[in-house]
Amino acid sequence: MKRLVAGVLLALALVACQTQPPDQAATGPVLTGPLTVASQGSFFLGGQDVRSDTLSNSARYEPSGTITNDQVYVHYQTPVDAKPASIALIHGCCLTGKTWETTPDGRMGWDEYFVRSGYPTYVVDQASRGRSAATPTAINAAKVGKSPPDQLPTLFAIGRENAWVNFRFGERYGEVFPGMQFPVEAQAEFWKQMVPDWLESLPTPNPTVPALSELSKRLNNTVLVSHSQSGIYPFQTVSLDPAGVAAIVSIEPGRCPAPTEDVRPYVKLPVLVLFGDYIERSPRWSPRLQGCREFVDATNKAGGRAEVVLLPDVGFHGNSHMLMQDRNSLEVAGWLRQWIEKHVE
Repeated sequence: MKRLVAGVLLALALVACQTQPPDQAATGPVLTGPLTVASQGSFFLGGQDVRSDTLSNSARYEPSGTITNDQVYVHYQTPVDAKPASIALIHGCCLTGKTWETTPDGRMGWDEYFVRSGYPTYVVDQASRGRSAATPTAINAAKVGKSPPDQLPTLFAIGRENAWVNFRFGERYGEVFPGMQFPVEAQAEFWKQMVPDWLESLPTPNPTVPALSELSKRLNNTVLVSHSQSGIYPFQTVSLDPAGVAAIVSIEPGRCPAPTEDVRPYVKLPVLVLFGDYIERSPRWSPRLQGCREFVDATNKAGGRAEVVLLPDVGFHGNSHMLMQDRNSLEVAGWLRQWIEKHVE
């Protein structure tokens, strides 16, 4: 009888162990409770002094003086017992670093998720976007007649009608793809994130690129995670100088490097190009996916470790272009965390 009772107790204990939730190392970060950080702050990268006589067209302020231009703002949080690799998050067209913060419907953003995962996390505002201030000099020069109107900078904003289609919420404004994950009930909050885009008025290379190189060197083990318009920037950064870059994660890039370009700078790095869902239904995105596949093939033929992953192929369905804000955004972030843990020391 004692042996029988002991056997039953042992069996119950084994069942209890099997039904306990796995430890944090297996499941990822604790997503509730206090967020403990060792440090947080912000700084600027790059920038140059500019002397101008068209700083103002207001009678209240002097038009002449010196300002700083082309600087890039970075906000960071460092967790306690941080991992050796850092994550740098770079937003896309017509947006700012808000892309990676709290979602439009109030859920945790990727910035907090990766801090909770143990990674020092750096959120970038591209040059002339968000807290990386743009210069008014060319606009003021045209207004006061010091330069012709055709010298005005190219500046654009994208209306919600075009963004709806470009970001693959649906094929037409107001229509939603079946099973689409973006929280359209909170779209009013998303539209507030949109800002004017100065990209076409900036010098080449975009000042964000050397800033990312400076950031990577400073951190010395950086995963550059870019999105859309900025998707090409990590590649340009590595071509400029690979120092400090640990991996490239390009999420739905506007373009990848052409397969005919020199791919040798990327051969020594793990490279992930990640796409969401409904690509085949988008005339805008299907050619971009094909171009990235050709780049990956060329890189791997040269001895690289690059891959293109479509989220439906790894079990995630319904993701829009804004997959870091979709309803399953943390599940996607968890998959990406595992990819980083596998490829980056």
